[in-house]
Amino acid sequence: MTEFFQSLGMSYEWAWGLATVAGILLIALPLMLAVAMIIYADRKIWAAIALRRGPNVVGPFGLLQSFADGLKVFLQETIIPTSANRGLFLIAPIITFTVALLAWAVIPFNSGAVLADINVGLLYILAISSLGVYGVILSGWASNSKYPFFSALRASAQMISYEVSIGFILIGVVLFADSFNMNEIVKAQQGHGLGIVNAFGFNLLLFPLAVMFLISSLAETARAPFDLTEAESELVAGYQTEYSSMSFALFWLGEYANVLLMCTLNAVLFWGGWLPPIDWAPLYAVPGIIWLFAKILFFFFVFSWVKATVPRYRYDQLMRLGWKIFLPISLIWIFLISGYLMLTRYS
Repeated sequence: MTEFFQSLGMSYEWAWGLATVAGILLIALPLMLAVAMIIYADRKIWAAIALRRGPNVVGPFGLLQSFADGLKVFLQETIIPTSANRGLFLIAPIITFTVALLAWAVIPFNSGAVLADINVGLLYILAISSLGVYGVILSGWASNSKYPFFSALRASAQMISYEVSIGFILIGVVLFADSFNMNEIVKAQQGHGLGIVNAFGFNLLLFPLAVMFLISSLAETARAPFDLTEAESELVAGYQTEYSSMSFALFWLGEYANVLLMCTLNAVLFWGGWLPPIDWAPLYAVPGIIWLFAKILFFFFVFSWVKATVPRYRYDQLMRLGWKIFLPISLIWIFLISGYLMLTRYS
C-alpha cells in the first residue's frame, strides 16, 4: 500500500503514514460493524436455545436491532455520579474500548495480510490484553460505589488468574512453532496433524492446551459461566453499574471486540488460522480470510452456546479452576512438550 501511495507522487514518509492509517481503518471499521452484528447473532443464538424468537422487529429479520440500540444509547444523557472521580470515570470506558482494538494490529487475516508483522506478535497480544483490566479497575474505583468496586476487584483477580495459565499454554504453541510471529505460527500448522490436517489442535500433546485455552478465553472475557464481574444477585450489574449512554456502550463494544479477538486467537493459535482444515490442494483455492472467518464464527457460536447452557460458577470455583487445575496442568504440559521436542526435533 505504501508503494501505491508513492506511485501517486508522495514522499515515502507521507506514503507510509497514509498506508498505515488506511490499514488501521480497513481493520477497525469492519470490526465495529462485526461487533454490532455479533451482538445480534449472540441474542439470536440465546433465543433459539431458549425456544424464543429473539430480535425480529427492527429491519429484516431484526438485523438492524443493534444499530437501533446504538442510536438509543447515543441519544441518552451521560450521567456522572456526584461523588465520582470525574476524569477517571470518563477515561475508563475509553481505555477498555481502545485496548480491545489495539491487539488486532498483529492478527494475520491471510498470508502476509497483517497490519504489523512483528517478530514478537504473540508477546504484543499478551501485553495488550493484560492492559484491559485497567479500564475495569478504574471504572469500579472511580464510581465511588461499593458494588462496582467489588466487581472491579473480582475482574482483576480473575484476569490475572487466567492470564498466568494462558501464558504457559502459549509457551507450548511457541515451542512447536519455534516463533513468536503470528504468521509463522499459522504456517507451522500446515500438515501438522499426521501430514494431513492443518492445525496444532490435532496434535495429542497440544489438544489439551487448546481446550484449556478455550476455557481460559471464556474467563478472560468474563463470559458465562465465568461472568462473576456482572453477577446480578451480588453486584447489581458489575463495574459498569453507574455508567449510562455512550460510556456504557463503549464497555459493551470493548467486551464484544475482546470476545471476537479471543475467538480469532483460538482459530489462529490452534486451528490453522487462514489455512484450510485439510492440507489438500483444491481447498487452497478458497481465500484464506474466508477460512479464518468461518473458524471465528464457529468459536463465537461455542461462546454463545456455553453462555446459554452452562450455569454460573461460584467465585471460589472460578479461582480453584485457574490456580489449582489449569496452572499445574499447563506447567506439566510444558515439561512434556519440551521433552518431546528434545527427543524428536533436537535429537
